[in-house]
Amino acid sequence: MDDLFARNRAWAERMRARDPEFFSRLARQQAPRLLWIGCADSRVPANQLLDLDPGTVFVHRNIANLVVHTDINMLSVLQFAVEALQVEHVVVCGHYGCGGVRAAMADRQLGLIDNWLRHIKDVYDQHGAELAEIADPGRREDRLVELNVLHQTLHVARSTVVQNAWARGRRLEVHGWVYSIADGLLRDLGYRVRRPEEIGAVYRMVGEGIT
Repeated sequence: MDDLFARNRAWAERMRARDPEFFSRLARQQAPRLLWIGCADSRVPANQLLDLDPGTVFVHRNIANLVVHTDINMLSVLQFAVEALQVEHVVVCGHYGCGGVRAAMADRQLGLIDNWLRHIKDVYDQHGAELAEIADPGRREDRLVELNVLHQTLHVARSTVVQNAWARGRRLEVHGWVYSIADGLLRDLGYRVRRPEEIGAVYRMVGEGIT
């Protein structure tokens, strides 16, 4: 623990040496343009892999970067980011080698987390035919990581928070990315949602103030 405090002091000194006003400016306001919904994996820190300073990214992380429509924690973060911070982009970022995805592909009970991983199993079940055609287990896992990101991206876009922002004329885009721990690079899956017409008619809601 002492080492961690020493590292913190050294980091703060480096930041002040680079920019004497950095902390005073940061204390007055945070103004991120991006909400990052990522995995809790310790190897995937949003600010570091984006090479951005504190105050530039609003972050929510959980196991396997899930967006569950009954998760009040995630929804509260999303609402604060969209309505209070006025972010313009929401990124759902998964990563290859995700332990949560790998666990969801297994057929053994792990405990309480099985209830959380059930959401990934639902994605697996929905795309079972495609995944069954991938002979290599590693590539099959990578593909499930990608499919999971695409589903969670759509879940963000289908939330009432995002739909209400669009109804108010806000410019807000939801993106699906994947990070590779093996080479440190982000990959855009080429999937983004920018308007309610892209979320499916049954999920669309009309009117402000839907909670």
